Amino acid sequence: MSEIPLTGHNCPGDPCTIVIFGASGDLTKRKLLPALYNLKVLKLLPQNFAVIGVAVSEGNDEMYRAKTTEDINQFATRPVDKAEWDDFNKRTYYVEGDFNSIDTFKHLSSKIDDVRKTHNLPGNVLFYLAVSPTFFAKVVEQLHAVDLTTETSDAWRRVIIEKPFGRDLASSRALNADLTKYIKEDQIYRIDHYLGKETVQNIMVFRFGNSVFEPIWNRRYIEYVQITVAEELGVELRGGYYDHSGVMRDMVQNHILSVLSLIAMEPPSSISGDSVRNEKVKVLEAIRPMEPEEVISNTVRGQYSAGIVDGKEVPGYRTEPDVDPHSNTETFVAMKLEIDNWRWAEVPFYIRSGKRLAAHTTQVVIGFRRAPLLLFGNDIQNKTMPNRLVLHVQPDEGITLDIHAKRPGPNISLANVPLDFSYSDFGEHTAATGYETLLYDCMIGDTTLFHRYDSVDASWRIVNPILDVWQALPARDFPNYAAGTWGPEAADALIAKTGHTWHHYLLKP
Repeated sequence: MSEIPLTGHNCPGDPCTIVIFGASGDLTKRKLLPALYNLKVLKLLPQNFAVIGVAVSEGNDEMYRAKTTEDINQFATRPVDKAEWDDFNKRTYYVEGDFNSIDTFKHLSSKIDDVRKTHNLPGNVLFYLAVSPTFFAKVVEQLHAVDLTTETSDAWRRVIIEKPFGRDLASSRALNADLTKYIKEDQIYRIDHYLGKETVQNIMVFRFGNSVFEPIWNRRYIEYVQITVAEELGVELRGGYYDHSGVMRDMVQNHILSVLSLIAMEPPSSISGDSVRNEKVKVLEAIRPMEPEEVISNTVRGQYSAGIVDGKEVPGYRTEPDVDPHSNTETFVAMKLEIDNWRWAEVPFYIRSGKRLAAHTTQVVIGFRRAPLLLFGNDIQNKTMPNRLVLHVQPDEGITLDIHAKRPGPNISLANVPLDFSYSDFGEHTAATGYETLLYDCMIGDTTLFHRYDSVDASWRIVNPILDVWQALPARDFPNYAAGTWGPEAADALIAKTGHTWHHYLLKP
């Protein structure tokens, strides 16, 4: 069986020059270069392309080619074919320079012209900003200054921007204003690598491609929704960044709200471009902003202390490298959100995310209401859980549906039976980094999986009131959960208010 494509499209992307700012960073060597190589192997990268790395590190074309060869052999997600890589690598170039210097961008402009002539490329250029957010606006301003952002009828210019897009609502709007001075909204591709995962993309197929589920995907049949993004790892070497971010900015404002909007959105008129993004924005705009007293009652924040993970002692957050020993930054959050529309009125959406938790898992749990008639008696009814649907996003991608079945024997005895589907059993596994689909979609101009600014703005309007209250009322009990647990006890108390518990539902290997 041939390898399954990473995308529904079968044609290669548009011939283009791919410029990566931050070419010497971890994201480039661990994710972007392996993703581009995977696209080449799958024949989805255009035959005619070039890659130009830009960074402050000393180097030239030959030095960069040697470094990327070293990196691909270490971080590739598939065996490296020498002929494929050699063809890729001879199209790789490097520009050394400071992002604050206009000379760097003049050099880049000349390099793009030279590369275009060498490889007979059109004027299409994809700029990937794998840099600190403090450079987003500056890089775009400099690109504009040397006329690298101007599009023509036969040449596009697109800019991929990594998260975080601002630190709060005000800084997000200021950043967007700075960017749109020089480029149009349809040139900006705000990337969220979570949306490149198979199971996240499959949410739309699952909902709108199966007639058995969409008719019951509403408040009449669904009692609650839970979204969990749990990590066993701590902040590792990202303490300096994380201590100024926290889990709310790092995970909730982008990843989790993106998944929530896919779960809750109305059926779009098509599955591409603005049709999907319009429906996602409607969901975010319908989420009820919290008043200060609601923040106190409907949210829980936590910070991990030392503990045991996988049988090993691990340090507490405040003793991690580059973290303030008196830090009040949250490493865990749980909250209840409500969507004020006809489909989801009075259905609580519980979300939680944290570091140093008991397992590494991302999952969505749809809890269905109990059957309305007690046909089998109160005792049996109380011993069986309501039907649940679990969408496993990572590390093992798949779907579990809990149903009720009668145990064999003369008496009526019900059991909860899980029906499991795993992507590992569904054809051949595609070796991927999670960035392939997103890079390919940018090359063909498909914006479906990228954030439009109105969705970014709407998500900050949800998160900002919570951050404001937390800043005004610093936590007095940090650290309040041990590493290797499922978070603070207050998170269990939060969901228990409506008679529910958190589900720790791991897909069977």
